[in-house]
Amino acid sequence: MRPIYPNPTDVGITIPRHLLSERFHEGFLHALKDGQLTEIKQLRLSFREGYRAAKFYLRDLRQRQGIISFPIQGRVKIKAIGMH
Repeated sequence: MRPIYPNPTDVGITIPRHLLSERFHEGFLHALKDGQLTEIKQLRLSFREGYRAAKFYLRDLRQRQGIISFPIQGRVKIKAIGMH
């Protein structure tokens, strides 16, 4: 069974007038499917704003469900070995 993804308007997100709603919806859906921005058409403002809104929506949804996501902390240890 295929998952059913919500529309931005269904979750209470209003699309600003200066953005193209079709492209905003595409970006929103792309982010919900956990896609990455890899194509040039995905760098347009309307698509990026939809993508960004979906990422904020997912973060808020996880917090409401009690899922904790920790920030990524990278640590690197470099050991210098001297040559005699």
